Amino acid sequence: MWRLFLCAFSILAVSSAHAAGCNENFTMQGVPMVTALEYKSFAIFPKRSTKDAVQRLAGAVLADGYSDMKVDEKYGAISALQETSGSGRPQTLRLVARKTGAGTRVDGVFTIQQGQLTSDAAAREGLCRLIESAGQ
Repeated sequence: MWRLFLCAFSILAVSSAHAAGCNENFTMQGVPMVTALEYKSFAIFPKRSTKDAVQRLAGAVLADGYSDMKVDEKYGAISALQETSGSGRPQTLRLVARKTGAGTRVDGVFTIQQGQLTSDAAAREGLCRLIESAGQ
């Protein structure tokens, strides 16, 4: 009986670790004000097709006010620009949806240029909102 319970618990723990969401996978690279800052994350959507994920991502990117959006459905890639600082120096967004198992993995990178700042919390919230739109 205990063996069965431990086996089931082990499987659940491994599944939970593998299915970590956007917030848990969020990272930042760069030195504020010295180099460009890259905010990265990803999430896996077990039952979402890549084509459907790209369509949902494109809609969310447009709704979030990005411009110059380019969608490459063949490669599952979206790129867009966002100008919020008034400097004329836009931030860039790249999203890629790719098949993984029976679902889709969505990776996102939001880059702000050297000399620009944002909080990690704001970058995480914005990037994860876009990535998670693939699963909604």
